[in-house]
Amino acid sequence: MYKYQEISENIRKKIVQGNFKAGEVLPDQNQLAEEFNTTRITIRKAIQALIIEGIVYTKRGAGTFVRKDYLQNLDDMGNSFDKPLGTTHTHPNKKIESKVLKLDARLPNPEEQQRLMITATEPVYVIERVRYIDGKVYSFEHTIMPTAIAEITETVLKHSVYHYLTKECGVTISGSHRIVRADKATSKDVQALGVKKDDPVLVIKQVSYLEDGKPFEFSESRFPYQTSQVVADVDLNN
Repeated sequence: MYKYQEISENIRKKIVQGNFKAGEVLPDQNQLAEEFNTTRITIRKAIQALIIEGIVYTKRGAGTFVRKDYLQNLDDMGNSFDKPLGTTHTHPNKKIESKVLKLDARLPNPEEQQRLMITATEPVYVIERVRYIDGKVYSFEHTIMPTAIAEITETVLKHSVYHYLTKECGVTISGSHRIVRADKATSKDVQALGVKKDDPVLVIKQVSYLEDGKPFEFSESRFPYQTSQVVADVDLNN
């Protein structure tokens, strides 16, 4: 296990044990570096790992805070994946197309407020689209995104949203907290994916984070079982 992973695990245990409570600020990076006898770079990597897990977040100029929903995220850790690369990135040399079913804006409901760490008065985009790979249905996406992140148009949605955010808007995406499960196809799945009612579908529900730990996307992607699989690499040496 690398040094930053040991530190990350140590801080995580302190949070779970109540040494740092929800909403509380952690010691600054200089203090943590002194406590763990290491460099600020190593501390920064340890904090980044906790951000990706959805346990802490940072505020520029204010420090690193324990998320109020960290217990829920810890409960879900067994089914989480942390690389929100997007369909275009994960399928190079393939033809990726999108059919936009919905692009709207409204105020967030309570769950969306909690997941995205926003207030009831901060509007969000409601996005629904079907993704195709080489002309075949790949997924049906339902996404909630704060309108403050960037201007999202149908033109943007027909291509890679992550590419648009990172390359054109200067946003740095850091990681995601994912839950993977199976479900039965709904009537919306029948229309969007072309599956049969009650067919099994793969569902990935995720919250994605910016570099400072702020959530910018709360989404659910649904995949037909015939073309779906989850691949995870497990390194027993770390």
